Amino acid sequence: MKKTDTSKQTYRICFCFRRRFRVKEAEVPADIKTLFQNYSENGLMDVEHLYRFLKEVQGEDKLTREEAETVMETFLNQHKHLNIFQRRSLYIKEFFRYLLSENNSPLSYPPTVHHDMTAPLSHYFIYTGHNSYLTGNQISSDCSEVPVVEALKRGVRVIELDMWPNSTKDDVDIMHGGTLTPPVKLIKCLSAIRENAFVASEYPVILTLEDHLTPDLQAKVAEMVSETFGDILVVSTSECLLEFPSPESLKRRVIISTKPPKEFLETKGSNKEEDGSIKVHKSSEEAAWGKEISDFAATLSREYGEYQEEDDHQDEDHSLQQNVAPEYKKLIAIRAEKMKGGIKVWLRVNSQKAHRVSLNEEKLEKAVVTHGTEIVRFTQRNLMRVYPKGTRIDSSNYNPLIGWMHGAQMVAFNMQGHGRSLWLMQGMFRANGGCGYVKKPDFLLNLGPDDEVFDPKRRLPVRKTLKVKVYMGEGWNLDFHHTHFDLYSPPDFYVKIGIAGVPYDSAMKRTKTIEDNWLPAWNEEFEFPLTVPELALLRIEVHEFDMSDKDDFGGQTCLPVSELKTGIRAVPLHDYKGDKYKSVKLLLRFDFV
Repeated sequence: MKKTDTSKQTYRICFCFRRRFRVKEAEVPADIKTLFQNYSENGLMDVEHLYRFLKEVQGEDKLTREEAETVMETFLNQHKHLNIFQRRSLYIKEFFRYLLSENNSPLSYPPTVHHDMTAPLSHYFIYTGHNSYLTGNQISSDCSEVPVVEALKRGVRVIELDMWPNSTKDDVDIMHGGTLTPPVKLIKCLSAIRENAFVASEYPVILTLEDHLTPDLQAKVAEMVSETFGDILVVSTSECLLEFPSPESLKRRVIISTKPPKEFLETKGSNKEEDGSIKVHKSSEEAAWGKEISDFAATLSREYGEYQEEDDHQDEDHSLQQNVAPEYKKLIAIRAEKMKGGIKVWLRVNSQKAHRVSLNEEKLEKAVVTHGTEIVRFTQRNLMRVYPKGTRIDSSNYNPLIGWMHGAQMVAFNMQGHGRSLWLMQGMFRANGGCGYVKKPDFLLNLGPDDEVFDPKRRLPVRKTLKVKVYMGEGWNLDFHHTHFDLYSPPDFYVKIGIAGVPYDSAMKRTKTIEDNWLPAWNEEFEFPLTVPELALLRIEVHEFDMSDKDDFGGQTCLPVSELKTGIRAVPLHDYKGDKYKSVKLLLRFDFV
């Protein structure tokens, strides 16, 4: 991306005329001028003033004076070029730069794991990938270890690999069966996982394997997996788990989770996987922003009626299981199970055994209409994986909150895609230090006084209101060429801001458009009443208004409301894929009332 930091920009109107614009320095918002006056003396803010500001305005209740001194010293050290280190105090412009600095993050900085990590895996939302080896669409994109590495570096903890015999039937390929996706060798993916598993997080990596192999190739997989991971691999000691282990007990370990192996002949020539048949229908083209998130309330309003479970014609032939390579079977530490009898039967399971089941997004959407609370009860103890429907050939995703609000731990996403759904996923897992495991709220884990469970459809009273003031934004002129948004003038930015959460909390609002300005100042305030703040995600998007075409992408982010720090915060924006821009950020104020 071409950059410019010139203070003057020239735009060609036609062959004869040019317009020149000056990029001014960001102006300090009036609110911040007032705050500086209240927390300074003779135009200078010293450590004592900063300490008071951080406690009283920024909500840093537990901050000590020594920590405030460290904040001051850190900022001064980072800005030695301003020649302010010796005076150990800030003028208003320097205070303004501090507010816009990375140190003034809306989430804990630096990121730290702070949830209880000693509960069973079923008590956590887990950052889960689907078809993790694909570089693009589900039909013809390359299979590669590269997207697996990228997912792990983002903190994804569940990697899915589909295993098939290679063309000569003597080795194992990873590919999307029944499609045109060129394969990648299993060993390349395993080696990439071994090298990158714990780059972003120390907590366990779960490999979900889709198995289409003969027993001899299963034995070969067992050998490759064992040699690649060695003693960090968790080996099954029992076919029946009474309770899942905790993330803490599995730190820096790799776990295999799959269904009991199928006989290769059962799936040979089939283009089916566990998410059903691949139907090659071209989906409607997503706009530059991706489709708007499908609302759970809209799901409930569809004419589903009583949930009807589809017949499952793929039950295992247990006589075929006798041929399974025993060394392969031992690798499966968490066994996924077929939902024989349909989801109604599974939801009534009341054994001492802990289960792991899978269903696609459409089955979940239908099931929650009449069985929502039963699903919440089931996921208090058992693992549920939700995955995209087979018709998402463009690697798009669905609304993850439908799974999360019903307690589903493994909401599996196509991480190689982009768009609003994926931004929600990235936002959720910015919580808890970005370690890939987020403790589920207590109301999804505990029973009420009358043995009742949380009901996502029920309207609850407002528990708190989030107030957000959008001050201004900066950095686009540094990260983009001056004609990126408009050939003839500086950009016209506006902000969309809102909540994704339970149906009664979800909302989206927008600011006015600021014309011809690389440093837009909106100074607008919004309120969001929250009935279930624990599941709320703050959505922020910046658009560049275009009168003659689709509005342009100006950045986005998504933040877990439960971890938002109050006060005035610098909020960095990200690109389509979720990579943080070097300079683009917004200055916002958060308060809970």
